Amino acid sequence: MNTETPLAGIRVVELGSSVAVPYATWILATLGADVVKIERPETGDDCRSWGTGWYGDVSALFVALNAGKHSVVVDLKDSEQCAVLRRYIVEKADVVVQNLRPGVADRIGLGADELLGESERLIYVNSGAYGAKGPLSKKPGYDPLMQAFCGLMNVTGEEGRPPVRVGTSIIDMGTGMWCAMGVLAALRNLERTGKGGRVDTSLYETALAWMNYHATGFFGDGSVPERFGSSGPGMAPYQAYSCADGYLIIAAPNDRMFARLSALLGYSEWAGDPRFVDNRKRWANRAELNTLIEAVTRTKPISDWRAMFDEAGIPSAPLQGIDEAVALPQTEALGIVQQTDDGRYKTIGLPLSFDGVRPKQHHGPPELGAHNAEIFGDG
Repeated sequence: MNTETPLAGIRVVELGSSVAVPYATWILATLGADVVKIERPETGDDCRSWGTGWYGDVSALFVALNAGKHSVVVDLKDSEQCAVLRRYIVEKADVVVQNLRPGVADRIGLGADELLGESERLIYVNSGAYGAKGPLSKKPGYDPLMQAFCGLMNVTGEEGRPPVRVGTSIIDMGTGMWCAMGVLAALRNLERTGKGGRVDTSLYETALAWMNYHATGFFGDGSVPERFGSSGPGMAPYQAYSCADGYLIIAAPNDRMFARLSALLGYSEWAGDPRFVDNRKRWANRAELNTLIEAVTRTKPISDWRAMFDEAGIPSAPLQGIDEAVALPQTEALGIVQQTDDGRYKTIGLPLSFDGVRPKQHHGPPELGAHNAEIFGDG
């Protein structure tokens, strides 16, 4: 296997914008696929102007989601341009991934049914907001809507405080991952059967999937999950504790670890306390337990506690910013921070390696319409 470009030779057409589909096709591009990004004239993908970090006039969000792709400008309101694009897909593409507004792809002749009718080997991925069927299937949607709608915001943050969005586009990027996994599974099926087909996923389905164990708990005993701040539901001690100079996550959710933690904190008797004798008791009495633990952790700085916890085999991690995380020796050792060949951009690479080799991010994002002549021959 070519460990850096396992998808070399696969041509993908992206009819997408924002985050979900661009993230999916970024994964495919970084794995070696040739990704052709279709953008609207003049402004291109909305994501070109989104974000808080910038490389000159290029949004860092656009860089992260679109590095390594080609850009082709197509006016999807122009029937002639759509016909050219349709012919290109049928004749040259292996995969289409799209998240146009519901109904648009079908209306302009770029929907799954029409294209699959002309190319039986084509793999066509629909990434919608609410799914391919049902009363909400025609509605558009964005990441924070789904975080609210599917219950994720109800388990994020702290009780009694305003709702909080997870601080990254977890629904969008999760949907992009499902798109990419769908493509990989469909490519395997294509090898076996000689036929492509349609793959459907959505933001709504992804959001529900992230709530899987919460939903399963509700189905089991009717319990509706709450917000637990930094804690993992049903595990204790398993959260952030205040130290002399910041916060430290301590994870000692089984009885063996809790006994070691209790001894290390100077209170071996906690392990035999009827309130804390097993995880279910500790969870039920977590407010008392956390008060006791934090009274001790506040007496020393994070570095002291981490040294002791590491020696005792108790997992812990300090609260850090991305500036601190990317500077860690562990991050450097993994080689996951990558620089493009021209030295212009730094990105986080794919979180996987093949035979010890992580696929490289050789190129940054494309200029708008930079590859029209190359691909369509029309300048």
